[in-house]
Amino acid sequence: MRDQVAEHLSTPLEEYALLSDMGTGPLVSREGSIDWLCFPRFDSPSVFAALLGNPEDGRWKLSPVNGEVISRRYLPRTFILETTWRTATGTVVVTDFLPPGDTQSDLVRRVECVSGTVQVEHDLRIRFDYARAKPWTRRVDLDGTGTYGLLSVAGPDALLLAGPLLHPYEDQQVEPQAGMEERHEASPEGHADDYQGAVSTRLTGLFPLSAGESADWVLTWYQSHDGLPTPADPAAALDATTAFWMDWSSRVEVNDQHDQAVLRSLMVLRALTHGRTGGIVAAPTTSLPEEFGGSRNWDYRYTWLRDAALTIEALIAHDFTDGALHWRNWLLRAVAGDLDQVQIMYGIAGERQLPESELNHLGGYEGSKPVRIGNGAVGQYQADVIGEVMLALAALRDAGVPEGEYSWGLQKNLLRFCEQNLNRKGHGIWEMRGEAEYFVHGRVMMWAAFNQGVRAVEEQGLEGPAERWRGLRDRLREEIMDRGFNDELNSFTQTYSNTEVDASLLQLPHTGFVAYDDPKMLGTVARIEADLQEEHGLLHRYRTASGLDGLEGHEYPFLICTFWLVEQYAFSGRIEDATALLDQLTSYANDVGLYAEEYDPVSARLAGNFPQAFSHLGFIRAADALTEAKLHLRSRPE
Repeated sequence: MRDQVAEHLSTPLEEYALLSDMGTGPLVSREGSIDWLCFPRFDSPSVFAALLGNPEDGRWKLSPVNGEVISRRYLPRTFILETTWRTATGTVVVTDFLPPGDTQSDLVRRVECVSGTVQVEHDLRIRFDYARAKPWTRRVDLDGTGTYGLLSVAGPDALLLAGPLLHPYEDQQVEPQAGMEERHEASPEGHADDYQGAVSTRLTGLFPLSAGESADWVLTWYQSHDGLPTPADPAAALDATTAFWMDWSSRVEVNDQHDQAVLRSLMVLRALTHGRTGGIVAAPTTSLPEEFGGSRNWDYRYTWLRDAALTIEALIAHDFTDGALHWRNWLLRAVAGDLDQVQIMYGIAGERQLPESELNHLGGYEGSKPVRIGNGAVGQYQADVIGEVMLALAALRDAGVPEGEYSWGLQKNLLRFCEQNLNRKGHGIWEMRGEAEYFVHGRVMMWAAFNQGVRAVEEQGLEGPAERWRGLRDRLREEIMDRGFNDELNSFTQTYSNTEVDASLLQLPHTGFVAYDDPKMLGTVARIEADLQEEHGLLHRYRTASGLDGLEGHEYPFLICTFWLVEQYAFSGRIEDATALLDQLTSYANDVGLYAEEYDPVSARLAGNFPQAFSHLGFIRAADALTEAKLHLRSRPE
């Protein structure tokens, strides 16, 4: 079977939509195939991994026979996906969603025939543990009244499928029961031929529907040693899911398409936040390549302090302080303990051990190998991280949220960590795997950390050694200006030891270290445009040809870097340039408003892990900056 699908072509990332219950984040393609799903958490082993290989690695495809998609959308202000299909004989609407909740993990797929007659076909291939374990599947009585479901078990994991029964695929050499036809059909009422339990590699079904008829399927994950769960009631779950997302998104006013795009990006940040722990994952996927066919493939299903901090700043700017408090509580738990052990990233619940390994049995997206789980960068020192956290917590204070009993103590400990590592080289914001260096962005972020400590004491009346922090802050400024700015080039540099530039330098004004229109910053922008910007206007993070990152291959432009350039243009008076570039970037979101990490302008395809929190928070900040700059321009006297 695997030989028959060895040449499977990867579905373009822009064809996928995200579902979320704030616990996990499956991806469903435009053609109705759920190709990525980890239960019960974002970082759990997958049960569908076709995204990183082929259909034999697990998927659930639900589609009308000989149908074509005529539209798809999220229901307004929700993560409920609605896809409308048309066939030669009728029209159906497929609704996919995960009901948020703490008790169990459910995936609901509802099919409604709205005209004519249609046959709906399933292809379900459950592959636990990243396609390393095929389940044993059997029919079970759900409630003792003759309502049946299919139970698939492998080791600690179990999936219960409720709804009209599917059957073993005919090529599996499973001994058929009497009366089982060569091609299985079942009615929406759920009457189907029985079969004995078997190692199930593929389940299928063909279900006729007429106008006004509907059918629902619910896939429920649970631990196999627990009792059989009660699947979610599809109608009640749909109402509850709608109410959940509508309630959260109701505070955002939407007047035009621009506002709609900002709202969707805010909702993506919410969707990537684990509801129970408050941990914010960088993306719900692993190993989607930074270059198709390349080896720069990383697991992003963890909580980076930097990414989470920047996400929190974006949420605070739109009055979502409740999410910020949830993350602050996560932070208190995650970094508790020995100050020398502060990490750049943690597991969703604050786990510290994230060992990196390779899944050599998976072919990789677009043949990009290796497929990795875990992230070896967890052990890196990156000098900017504490500054990012201090800026986010300062934004929370500035928004009027008082410090908790332990939160200010945490920040003083973080500043002690900065002081203890003041002279330590790091690996930079981009997790380079070459030699450690003094990265200018990281040194400026250390300056920002101490600056926010001084502000907290002087402006908020909090207790702390402000004089010592002020001295360290001023020492860093003098050092950065002396070693991190090249007078001959009129530019800040990537590191103290080279003359390269890095897109992270666009973040310097955000910290308050230098103004957006400072001549030194404008000179740096000119260097970035010359060295990192391609003719299509997009920015690379840095020049991979310099060899500083210690990795083979290249990468496509990173979207957040170009969003930072929009912000820089807007706040330095280049309103027309900012507007044009933001319009261009907006066109790179897919039809349901999602961004990946990168964009390849040659193939016009999204690349990298998807959807990417970094890209969405970059879009929010760029849009906010341009709105603010335009308001300021209109308010100036003639």
